Amino acid sequence: MNSQFLQEVVHYLKQHSLMVVTAESCTAGLLSSTLAEPPGCGAWLEAAYVTYSADAKIKALEVDEEVIKRYGLTSEQVARAMAHGALKESNANLAISTTGVAGPSAGDGDVPVGTVCFAWLFKGNGDLKYFSETMHFSGDRNEVRRAATEYALQRIRHLHHTTLIRAGH
Repeated sequence: MNSQFLQEVVHYLKQHSLMVVTAESCTAGLLSSTLAEPPGCGAWLEAAYVTYSADAKIKALEVDEEVIKRYGLTSEQVARAMAHGALKESNANLAISTTGVAGPSAGDGDVPVGTVCFAWLFKGNGDLKYFSETMHFSGDRNEVRRAATEYALQRIRHLHHTTLIRAGH
């Protein structure tokens, strides 16, 4: 990842007093590890959960088993539930979650390799603002993980700005 891009993300997090908690599946901790690269990361990184299996998502993040059964592990609904569970257990005001199929083979039914579902959950003024998206990335397993990590970070500024507009700031 471009170090200038990461510095811009970190600057934005600090400038807006955003403290992040991550809930990762297919990125397997790469998102939190990327946020931890610059020194002083405790100013913007609260905690990180890596919950690869359905059981881990249920136990560590309190994702409802029925949500997983109904929508599948690779779904925006599960990504949202992961973000909510992570935020609930932390002092963060931004939760970012990833769940998907990085490869090399499809692990969740007919979901194509490279499919990643994201959720961003912002907490402020007693309000929760959810955003979620599904994207498809090309490449091998680690290329998908890197692209998903970069995408998750890239969207913070735009989505946070959207929450400010909705809140009338």
